[in-house]
Amino acid sequence: MYVKLFLGGVAALLALFGAVALANPIGMAASLGVEVGGPNGAYELRGIYGGVSLAGAALCAGGAFRPSLNLPALWFLIVYMGGYVFARAAALLLGPPPTPDYVGFIAFEVAVLAGAILSLRASPPR
Repeated sequence: MYVKLFLGGVAALLALFGAVALANPIGMAASLGVEVGGPNGAYELRGIYGGVSLAGAALCAGGAFRPSLNLPALWFLIVYMGGYVFARAAALLLGPPPTPDYVGFIAFEVAVLAGAILSLRASPPR
C-alpha cells in the first residue's frame, strides 16, 4: 500500500511540475532566477522539464495502479532523481550554493530518491 501511495503522490507532483513547465517554461525559470536565452530555450525547457516530468508522472501513475509497473517506476525514480542528486552535489563542490528558493527542489529530489530506494527495498522479491 505504501508503494502505491508513494508512486501516486510522486505522479501528482511530477504532473503538476510538468504541466507548469510545458505551459510557461520561461516564467517558471524566471521565478527561480534562471535566465533562458536563445530561440530554443523554451523548447528545451518544455522538453526536459515538461515532457520528461509528464512521462515520469505517467509511469509513476501506472505503477500506483498496476503492480507490474511498480518496479519499473521505482527504478525510473532511482535513476532519474539519483542523477539530479548527483549533479546537485557536484554543483555544490564546483560552484556557488543555490539560492534558498532552489533548495526546495533539491529537498524534493533527495526525498523522492530516498522514498524510491526504501520502497524498492520494501517490495517483495520477484
